Amino acid sequence: MNKIQLEVIGLSYSQSQTGAFALVLSEIGGASRRLPIIIGAFEAQAISIELEKIPVSRPLTHDLFKKMADAFHFTIREVIIYNLMEGIFYAKLICVDHLHNEVEVDCRTSDGIAIAVRFNCPIYTYEFILASAGISINSPSAAEAENDMAEEAAEFVNEAQQMMKRDFSSIPQTELEKMLSNAIENEEYELASQIRDELERRKS
Repeated sequence: MNKIQLEVIGLSYSQSQTGAFALVLSEIGGASRRLPIIIGAFEAQAISIELEKIPVSRPLTHDLFKKMADAFHFTIREVIIYNLMEGIFYAKLICVDHLHNEVEVDCRTSDGIAIAVRFNCPIYTYEFILASAGISINSPSAAEAENDMAEEAAEFVNEAQQMMKRDFSSIPQTELEKMLSNAIENEEYELASQIRDELERRKS
């Protein structure tokens, strides 16, 4: 099957799932279709931070993966979204070491995209996936939807930037402990790690 290259064009809040985000990929060339994929808040933040080059105090999981790859001399040649079953996208990393050995590694699509933007490698899919889940930009509401997505993406990036700069020093310890529990429960692990660091700092 011929591969179709995609590019990340935005992130927006999901209209269908609370606490989730829509990652929107665009077909490069051809019919210029959009492929929306629902992902979690942590992965959305990881993608946004890299795309917007937001500085972080400590490496995120995908940053750690990139550092490990650099240290052990392998790279990601491409990421392929290769299947769609019951609404779930399946992806794989095509890894190549310094001897040009190639290995395919199965991954969640959101993680694959977060890794792809760090390696600056191409993202591909197949026609049957775009035909099934893609949205044509020539649909009547396409322009309005794109404007809404752009506004929401800007808001999301701003929130991510604010989260990176958040100062917890003036918040009482009991309140911080509640915030930590809530962050873990909601799987907001980057926020949880920042709160944990502040609590540890107060112990020293």
